[in-house]
Amino acid sequence: MLDIIISIFLILGAGFALVGSIGLLRLPDFYTRLHGPTKATTLGLGGLLIASMIYFSSRGDVSLHELLVTLFLFMTAPVSAHLLAKAALHLRVRSEIDLPRDEQSKP
Repeated sequence: MLDIIISIFLILGAGFALVGSIGLLRLPDFYTRLHGPTKATTLGLGGLLIASMIYFSSRGDVSLHELLVTLFLFMTAPVSAHLLAKAALHLRVRSEIDLPRDEQSKP
């Protein structure tokens, strides 16, 4: 039963990380690309770290490293995304909506 729970967290984590990485590559401008690593990839790495916590706890190796990394990740990802977006606004980075129609990426 424990192996099934670990497998579910691994599959969900890998799926979210994959979707976040694809979003980082495929989305058209800086502001939309910012959502890939900060939303989906954060959830993906969180799932992988939770699976790691469960696995090593079941073997008797109680370690708080994974818990600390997970907490640090969930606390710093929104802050870093906010700072990146604020810097982009300050530097007047143009979004896809602001570009002329002929310069916008085609679907």
